[in-house]
Amino acid sequence: MIHSQDEIEKISYNLLKDSKCFDIFPTPVEEIVQYANLKIDEGLDLSKIEESFIDNLKFRTKGQIQSLLSGLSKIKGIFFREDNIIYVDLKDKTNKKYFTALHELGHGILPWQNEFSLALDDKSSLSMDVEEQFELEANLFASYTLFQHERFNRELEKLPLSINSGMVLAKKFGSSNHSALRNYVLKSRNRCGLIVLNKIPEPKWNEPFCSLRNLFYSKPFLKDIGELSIPETFGYKWEFAKDLKFKRRLHDTGEIEFKNATGDKVKCKYHYFFNYYNAFVFFFPIEEKKKSRTKIMLQNFN
Repeated sequence: MIHSQDEIEKISYNLLKDSKCFDIFPTPVEEIVQYANLKIDEGLDLSKIEESFIDNLKFRTKGQIQSLLSGLSKIKGIFFREDNIIYVDLKDKTNKKYFTALHELGHGILPWQNEFSLALDDKSSLSMDVEEQFELEANLFASYTLFQHERFNRELEKLPLSINSGMVLAKKFGSSNHSALRNYVLKSRNRCGLIVLNKIPEPKWNEPFCSLRNLFYSKPFLKDIGELSIPETFGYKWEFAKDLKFKRRLHDTGEIEFKNATGDKVKCKYHYFFNYYNAFVFFFPIEEKKKSRTKIMLQNFN
């Protein structure tokens, strides 16, 4: 059981308020970290980090060490309390590094994590699906802070029911598209969901060629329709799988039929986006509507 989410949310809220970083877009991560008396070092190439560097940090560490790493080459972020420093991946040119920096800040600012002096994080510990309490708490802190609490909801309400809206929110707050689309669905007052797909490397010609990475539903979708019957892998039967197979980048013209847990058919529209790593399928019942005066023109939507 993690510490109270309300407690984590309060710490994040007070930090944004005291640092006067609310309503500044994209979320000014470096200023937030600096206000918390930490600094970010982007001068270290974490993909080429040597074991002697980590050994030195461990030698100087006065408290406990937190690490779920399976190898040094997979390090994406480091928090070292003795120097009040955060290391993020120099090679990461995407907005993911801002979430990583706030995750490491969470290790430094959540008071019940003070017993840990060194945290080594990789892709798995930076995922919102992580089950380990220490990492999940830091991820919640990072998400609350990056999306500025109710500011995200306020911006969401202005936008139409569209995958493009999640991408607009990503750009506004300085997050990855993955994080923003996930948050968009979880916070939406509309019935909608999000499927995240992975490509299966070198599939055989008659076998599925993409797999399910994540599946998210809005609360109204679960309340009215319930969970859908979604397989773990997808082939030519699925239109959005063919979108991925044939390297489509973005469209909002899809239609598909699902079944829920009781076998009822659920006809949906779907919007599709591929960022060269994952494919995102945003879906909602055909009859679902949302009024919005905002028109979206996407540019540089990688």
